[in-house]
Amino acid sequence: MTLPKEEYYTIEDILNLPDGQRAELIDGQMYMMAPPNRKHQEILHFLDRTIGNYIEDNNGDCKIYPAPFSVYLFNDDKIYLEPDITVICDRDKLDDAGCKGAPDWIIEIVSPSSKRMDYYNKLFKYRTAGVREYWIVDPLNNIITVHFFEDEKSPHQYSFSDTVKVNIYDDLEIDFSKLRF
Repeated sequence: MTLPKEEYYTIEDILNLPDGQRAELIDGQMYMMAPPNRKHQEILHFLDRTIGNYIEDNNGDCKIYPAPFSVYLFNDDKIYLEPDITVICDRDKLDDAGCKGAPDWIIEIVSPSSKRMDYYNKLFKYRTAGVREYWIVDPLNNIITVHFFEDEKSPHQYSFSDTVKVNIYDDLEIDFSKLRF
């Protein structure tokens, strides 16, 4: 019996998707992205506004980009991601196409269809690429998992009633109890 030929995709395939269709690419495998639900968007807006205001109020050098924003994690044609929130402090990594290399901080908001990708596949890729901090926000379980890859005691878990310290900044904390649905 002959095994079916496995498709191998590149970033060119991602860029040639029809308008409005979104996908991510990990090791040549394409993963279609479902549209986010309302709760996902509420969390995304809350985090984008909170982090963006902090950067602006402190005249910070970092840039924040909510999805969709292109991250070419290893600057090759095998991995293309669109994290929910991307924070980049090295502006040399930015061009008109997105981020070439590892961002400093990535936040993924889990949906039922992305759970395995966010907790396992992306965690490994982000750590390997040199992302400094990775948050997994899980609205189904009201949990925030913080991976700060420079800390051997990482990860840490928090609930949506907690205030969570951002490790790449000295004085930024996000109070998730202020999140309203």
